[in-house]
Amino acid sequence: MSVQSLHPITGLFLLLALGWAGLAQAAPKADLWPFWTAHDADSADVVDHSAWTDWLQAHVQVRRQGANRVDYGAVDAAGRQQLDDYVDALTARDPRKLSRPEQKAYWINLYNALTVQLILQAYPVETIRKIKSGFFSSGPWDKTVATVAGQSLTLNDIEHRILRPIWKDPLIHYGVNCASLGCPDLRARAYTGDRVDEQLADNARAFVNDARGVELDGGRLQVSSIYVWFQADFGDSDAGVIRHLRRYAEPDLRDALGQVDEIDDDAYDWALNDAV
Repeated sequence: MSVQSLHPITGLFLLLALGWAGLAQAAPKADLWPFWTAHDADSADVVDHSAWTDWLQAHVQVRRQGANRVDYGAVDAAGRQQLDDYVDALTARDPRKLSRPEQKAYWINLYNALTVQLILQAYPVETIRKIKSGFFSSGPWDKTVATVAGQSLTLNDIEHRILRPIWKDPLIHYGVNCASLGCPDLRARAYTGDRVDEQLADNARAFVNDARGVELDGGRLQVSSIYVWFQADFGDSDAGVIRHLRRYAEPDLRDALGQVDEIDDDAYDWALNDAV
């Protein structure tokens, strides 16, 4: 049955639904927000993320296989206040006065803490996509969640207008966590300016060598949808993605990836990374 054969009102709503579904699957492009490009290369200021590490240590369950889980249901009033205080401390800063490494850790930690805040505000919830930014939205990513240096920010602003275009580092995708089982892990420790690149590389290795990142079966390659949505960041082609995967793969997987030249399928699990 075609859309044209439906009642005009029904057809209109179907077209809107189909159009929105298509938009929801389209990954935002990196679109630099020039206001945030400033930094102080000589700054010795080190942001204290210990409160975030304490929170993560208390509530993140590290798994040897599969995604780390967050015990959202066990977060009590004190835990919520601890998280809110950490976010308030970060948003009270002007990150433009920091060095680039400190900025990188700052934005990733802020993104992840804000995401956890959103989940706790809606909990219990099956998936982050149930939290809407607007009437037709799928997910909270366009919702204003913080104000920093006088600028209202959404999660999409932080990821796609600050982190991705300023650093042009594909490992950013292993750092920002969308509270889903298909996402690279929410680490049990905060990112810090002196170790952020090392920490992101650790996350990359953990994800690539887990079934969430890569599955090879009979020569057929299935990858996380992250590598399809953001292919431009990972090499801009199937071959580029595979080269990236081999860089972080364990020896056996690296050898197997050397025998394939295209991606056959992709998958992503949007279920909440809940501990229950």
